[in-house]
Amino acid sequence: MSKTSLVAGLLVALWPLSSIAHDHGAPSAGGSTPAEAETGSLREENARSYFTDLPVIAQDGKERRFYSDVLKDKVVLIYLFFSNCENTCPVINQTLSNVQDLLGDRLGTDITLISITTDPARDTPSVVKEYSEYFDPRPGWLFLTGERQNIEAIVRRLGHTSPDPTSHTTFLMVGNVAKAKWTKLKPTASEAEIAQMLRLLADDPKG
Repeated sequence: MSKTSLVAGLLVALWPLSSIAHDHGAPSAGGSTPAEAETGSLREENARSYFTDLPVIAQDGKERRFYSDVLKDKVVLIYLFFSNCENTCPVINQTLSNVQDLLGDRLGTDITLISITTDPARDTPSVVKEYSEYFDPRPGWLFLTGERQNIEAIVRRLGHTSPDPTSHTTFLMVGNVAKAKWTKLKPTASEAEIAQMLRLLADDPKG
C-alpha cells in the first residue's frame, strides 16, 4: 500500500488539539534560526500547558510527569481504556501488543504507545499492572493511571469529557508531539497500518 493511500484510508481527520496542533513551517536547510528556535520553545510550552504535566503512574509503579516524561519529543499513540471493559478495550490493546512487535527497536526510543485508563477510581496502580500483563508490554508501551483528579484532567484534554468511563472514544490518537501534528486512526486499522503511520510521523522531515 502506498503512503498516500494509507493516509487517505486511515485518517479520520486532521485533529487540532487546541492551539498546539499548528504547523509553524519547516526549519531552514542550514539549521534553526533564532526565530525558529523561539517558535519551537513556544510550541513546547503550549503543549505542556495543554496536555498538562501532571504526575501519572505506569504499570512499573514509577511516577512520571505526563508531558515531560511521557510525551515530550516523542511520536505517540494514545488509547483510552478501562480494565472492566470486556469488548473493545482488550481487542484494541491486543492490537497494540502486535503493533509493538512491528515497531522493533523504535518502540521506547522515538515512538511510545500509551494506554490511559478512564476509570482511575477502580484502575489503581496494582490493577493496571495486572491488566497490562495480559498484553506483555515491552519498554516503550505505558499503561497509565494515577490520582483520580490528575487522570480525569488529562483524559478531558484527550476528548473524554463524560463522567462515565465506558463512554470513552475508541479512536487511536496519534501524534508527533514536537511538531504538533496530530490525527486520529480508526479503531479498525490493522497492526501493519498503525505501525506504518507511526513510522511516517517519526520520519516526517517537516518541522
